[in-house]
Formats: sequence, C-alpha cells, structure tokens
Amino acid sequence: MKVTFLGTGTSQGIPIIGSDHPVCLSEDPRDKRLRVSVMVEWDDYRYIVDCGPDFRQQMLTNNVDRVDGILFTHEHADHTAGLDDIRPFYFRQGNLPIYGHKRVLRSLEKRFDYIFVEPHQRYPGAPEVDQYEIKNNQSFKLGNLNIIPVNVWHHNLQVFGYRFDKFAYLTDVKTIDTSELQKLKGLDVLVINALRIQPHISHLNLEEALALIERINPKKAYLTHISHMLGFHAKVEANLPNNVFLAFDNLTIEI
Repeated sequence: MKVTFLGTGTSQGIPIIGSDHPVCLSEDPRDKRLRVSVMVEWDDYRYIVDCGPDFRQQMLTNNVDRVDGILFTHEHADHTAGLDDIRPFYFRQGNLPIYGHKRVLRSLEKRFDYIFVEPHQRYPGAPEVDQYEIKNNQSFKLGNLNIIPVNVWHHNLQVFGYRFDKFAYLTDVKTIDTSELQKLKGLDVLVINALRIQPHISHLNLEEALALIERINPKKAYLTHISHMLGFHAKVEANLPNNVFLAFDNLTIEI
C-alpha cells in the first residue's frame, strides 16, 4: 500500500493569505501546506480521502490521471469544496463513486445541487457521481479491501476516519469513544490531526495527539491538519517521539 499526503494544512492552509507570521514566511517547502487530503493506493486501486479547495492543484502536482472514488470524512468546506474538480475524471471514467455519512451526502447535494439533479436537468459538462452511504460499525468494500469506518468527534460534529488494513486515517478529531479505539489496534501506520500547541475546542493539539497515539500504539504515526501555530516543521519534528513524524505535502509512504 502507498499513501500520499496531498495536503497537510488546516482550513486556511499555510501560508495564510496576508499573514506575516514567521511560519507563513518560511522558505522550507515542508511549511507550505495545502488543505488536508490523502491518496491511498494498493494493487490497481486508487482512492482519495476528502477533496478540498486545493484538489485540482493536488491532482496536477501528483500527476493523478485516474481516481476510483472519494471518501469524505465530513462536510466542512476544507474537505469538500473541490468536488466540482472531479470533472476531468468523470469525462474519462464516467460516474465517480463518492462515499460518506448520509448527513454529508445530503450536504453535498445541497451545495453542489447541479451535480445531483436528474440527468435531463443537468447542465452540459457537469459531473455525475454514484453515492454510497457509510454507516458506523458497518465495514464496506473498496476493490479487494475491507474498509472500517471509525467514528470520532470534531467538538460535537460526527466525523468518520477510515482504516485500510494496517493503515488508519483520522482527521478533525477532538475526542474518540473507547469502543472506537478497539478498531485501531494493531496498526502499522496511524495518521491523526495535531492542529497547534495550544488547546482547541474541536481539534487535538500536539499534546493530546501524542497522548492518543500512545493509547493506540501504532508502529508509526504521522501528524496532519497542521496550522502555522504548531511551529516550524523542522523544529517540531525534532522534538517528537521516535515513531511520530510530521507529515508534509506530497510525502509518500509505503505500508
């Protein structure tokens, strides 16, 4: 399995428009972060988790010419706003499968109503999708792999993380029920959000993320959904535990 971090930033990305914060002015390319997304590939399958407003740029940067489907964690704009940019894939492949909680699919229908209308009402050139509802505690197949949804909380908003065999991807987490932690045992790689140093109402900060990683006990962990307030990539990573790393845009790992 190969995992590519398409984006590792928070909702505003780094640098933030108009900001003179030192991290936003950094010349280290690892400190420049698009909105969070990941691409997971195994055998002949390729799936994307979340398509935010930087989706087009991410696809071009990584020379992606085919996508088998998109999984959504939740409905916030930094995870969904790029849906219209699936059009080139639709033109080549036909209807693109999308997966998410029923609430998230209904949100997409409202925000991108021209995609979800009946065929005779669809504007020429608009993409078409096939919707697949994900339910908690119900695994589902992607290609030849069994995917386990992991229910987490983004303050009081339900969010899905996903386990792909020995790899799990969790973003926009603040809390997770003990019962859901059982779904994350025996991981080779865990990806989880770590927004900043200071506490936040709806995201794990660095201290909380490290504590949760210790509880889950994967072989390796990568931090994502990072804001400029976490600090410089090089300085933060130098002080992490030996099995924990800061993800950065376009990093690819093998599992």
